Amino acid sequence: MKKLLIVGASHGIGAAIFNEIKEEYEVITISREEPEYLGDSTHHKLDIIKDELPEISKLDALIYCPGSINLKPIRSLDEADFKADFEINVLGAVKTIKHYFKALKKGENSSILLFSTVAVAQGMPFHASVAASKAAVEGLGRSLAAEFAPTIRVNTIAPTVTDTPLASSLLRNEEAYEKLGARHPMKRVIQSEEIAALAAFLISSKAKNITGQTLRVDGGLSTIKL
Repeated sequence: MKKLLIVGASHGIGAAIFNEIKEEYEVITISREEPEYLGDSTHHKLDIIKDELPEISKLDALIYCPGSINLKPIRSLDEADFKADFEINVLGAVKTIKHYFKALKKGENSSILLFSTVAVAQGMPFHASVAASKAAVEGLGRSLAAEFAPTIRVNTIAPTVTDTPLASSLLRNEEAYEKLGARHPMKRVIQSEEIAALAAFLISSKAKNITGQTLRVDGGLSTIKL
């Protein structure tokens, strides 16, 4: 059975990915909180930024899910905000990829999957810090796809706001939920299970010729104006 590492798997998209692929992979998870759904899977409770990462001899896929939604006007953002967003979104991914590079090289059809945001492709007010960090993630993904080809594929998913605990402040009630959904051409809020299905495809052998891509799962928000 192939081996998959999910970083940031305790909630939201990471948890949905786990549920989507748990029958097909031997799953290892890393997060600050222990997931409720582990079953027979291996979990390492740690802070991806501060703590040492566990050793894994071989990996077929690595999915890095940690992110942030730090929405403030630029006048209210300070250097600490930018540094914190960059640390969790970019430096955490770099640390993880560097640590498990040798393990991924030993895998079969090895793949890395990162996460960006619709706010990189479409300018949005109050997104300066998170958009800057996620733009760096997209650049990192394309650069590593070139560097690691043909051994390891690297792709990025860029969702719009997804119905997860991280977005709870934006989807705080039914009215806010409906208004946010109405902003999108498809007139609905994306569910974490939809992102998980795409993630499962991208790390599978069915996607063995897909690398260096950013796939925008945003209901058409970044490309369509109705």
